[in-house]
Amino acid sequence: MSKFFINGGNKLNGKIKISTSKNATLPILAASILAKGKVVIKDLPNFSDIDIMLKILSVIGCEVKRKNNSVIIDNNNIHSYELPSNLTKEVRASIFLMGPILAKFKKAKVSYPGGCNIGSRPIDLHLNGLRKLGAKIIEQHGFIHCDGANMKGNTVTLDFPSVGATENLIMTACITKGKTQIFNAAKEPEIVDLANFINAMGGKIKGAGSAIIEIEGVNELTGVEYKPIGDRIIAGTYLIATAMTGGKVELENIKPQHLACLIDKLKNSACNIEAKFDKIAIHSTGNYKALTSIDTHPFPGFATDLQAPIMAMQTLAKGTTIITENVFESRFKQVPELIRMGASINIKDKMAIITGQDTLYGAEVKAPDLRAGACLVLAGLVAKGYTTISDVYHIDRGYENIETQLAKLGADIKRI
Repeated sequence: MSKFFINGGNKLNGKIKISTSKNATLPILAASILAKGKVVIKDLPNFSDIDIMLKILSVIGCEVKRKNNSVIIDNNNIHSYELPSNLTKEVRASIFLMGPILAKFKKAKVSYPGGCNIGSRPIDLHLNGLRKLGAKIIEQHGFIHCDGANMKGNTVTLDFPSVGATENLIMTACITKGKTQIFNAAKEPEIVDLANFINAMGGKIKGAGSAIIEIEGVNELTGVEYKPIGDRIIAGTYLIATAMTGGKVELENIKPQHLACLIDKLKNSACNIEAKFDKIAIHSTGNYKALTSIDTHPFPGFATDLQAPIMAMQTLAKGTTIITENVFESRFKQVPELIRMGASINIKDKMAIITGQDTLYGAEVKAPDLRAGACLVLAGLVAKGYTTISDVYHIDRGYENIETQLAKLGADIKRI
């Protein structure tokens, strides 16, 4: 039961290499089972969700070997279409395996996934999409039973541009006979990365990153070596941290276009940002004005995963900010903890109204979920005195050694 112990007030300076994206790697690991032969994923990030996904692959028969910073997955002996419920309940990303398992075995049995409790995240869009491809699905006793014997390509229109549903449909359709079109598809960079990975194995996917994706089913996919993209949420968190504390930080292994909305916001709050091919440099005095309004939306809008970190920043901004959360209804869990530290925040429905204060004060707080936990870390970096954050296992799910990385930049933060 580790805690973070932070003495606030230090500026951040230096360079940091952003780790590979967890949200890109998880569906890529799921899609790896579609290949005949070995798949090598390079620069594998060290997150608990990744570890659980690899355990699931091992249980269903994949040979999984870690070598240096890569993982080698051999599917020659994969044998099970049933996913272990004890593991799938631990990580929401286990739902990504439903599509590829169904495509590979023409049947699947999975339990409902776990993950952070940040509001209703129904998988109806996944199931309805698979039904459009001809799958028969029965939900009973906490399990989802899928029969894909009669699946074929079809047109699927999503009611909402769900990232997970889009990815599941891509993985299912890529080795399902016929042509599939996904309308109102999610446009996130992680979807483009998944499509690039599958195409590198021999898939035929066009339009990833746009609202219409076309997939031509192929007979088989072959093994490949692949490096996923850098993590835009981790990068965004460090950009916000630097904006708050002041200092100058350069981030490597991140595409600026993946954070265009955040970069625009930070520039408007008096930060100097230079963006290159795979680098972003930010310079801040630590004195910044409030952003009048921030609305979360699917990509290319402002990422819901950065809503909590940007809220920490606005607690010390000069002026008032209104944050509207349009993606998840339970994503303001950081608010009571920020108020304990001296923030002025009022919640009304899906809006948070933040009045900037002169100072935050160190306190004992608890990380309620992954992104809310990151928010509290940022608040601790600028708070007067010492902040102790408990339940940091939530933060570890999405940030690899965040305390080590911030300490390298000059923060006074320790894991205890």
